[in-house]
Amino acid sequence: MAIELDIAAAPCGALVRGVDLAAPLGAAEVAVLRAHWLAHQVLAFAPQALGLEDLERVAGCFGPFGRDPYFHSVPGHPHVAQVRREADEKTSIFAESWHSDWSFLAAPPAATLLYGDVVPPVGGDTLFANQVAAWSALPAALRRSVAGRHGIHSARRGYAPQGRYGTRDVGRSMAIRVSEDAMATQLHPIGRVHPETGRTALFVSPGYTIGIDGMPEDESAAVLRELFAHQARPEFVYRHRWKQGMLVMWDNRAVVHAATGGYEGHRRLLHRITVAERPPT
Repeated sequence: MAIELDIAAAPCGALVRGVDLAAPLGAAEVAVLRAHWLAHQVLAFAPQALGLEDLERVAGCFGPFGRDPYFHSVPGHPHVAQVRREADEKTSIFAESWHSDWSFLAAPPAATLLYGDVVPPVGGDTLFANQVAAWSALPAALRRSVAGRHGIHSARRGYAPQGRYGTRDVGRSMAIRVSEDAMATQLHPIGRVHPETGRTALFVSPGYTIGIDGMPEDESAAVLRELFAHQARPEFVYRHRWKQGMLVMWDNRAVVHAATGGYEGHRRLLHRITVAERPPT
């Protein structure tokens, strides 16, 4: 069966049919899928039964495995982490803030793959916001204020001992590793050029961007509030509704994403792999 693509009526996102991810992908299939991923930023694959070895094999088709510095991995699968919440869990929903995965690293991951092993019958949608469109639509004055500037990224709000998932976060079923290392900072251009498409994307987020390099703190905070409000405007957002056995792959260089709740009383389990940038050819 040939690859079929249902493009979402949204600024990003497409559903892929006609691909058996439980079998090895050929080079031609990978090339087609990569082109669709770069064009639409978020690909969802029609539901199918996959094991962790399948996820690892699919991820390896798109690049080397990325780093996951604050998640413990699944035993025997060092590159796979669980996004997990039990039916009776009372902790806050994980990853509700807009973010691009691990943007505080010197080399953030290119892609994230997330597979729905246990999907609740209600809630749990994932929101994606097209940041190429957000950058293109920046008001002129705001664009001038950030032209050539770098955002300061850090994991401290989430993964430092005093962060959201730190020592006060009791009863969470996810295997999160907190560390003082999360206090470190990393600079990235606010307007970041995508290494494969050449398009510029807005590369900040309330999850990980804590300031603007070379700008006074009060001024920086005000500018970031404007950027955060702008980047999540409805005209940039695709809402993904999960189904059991669905695999979703997104481009961290072009979108930010955020989790939602609404599935209280239901168990939810997804498996996650990040993919690093491919070496230049």
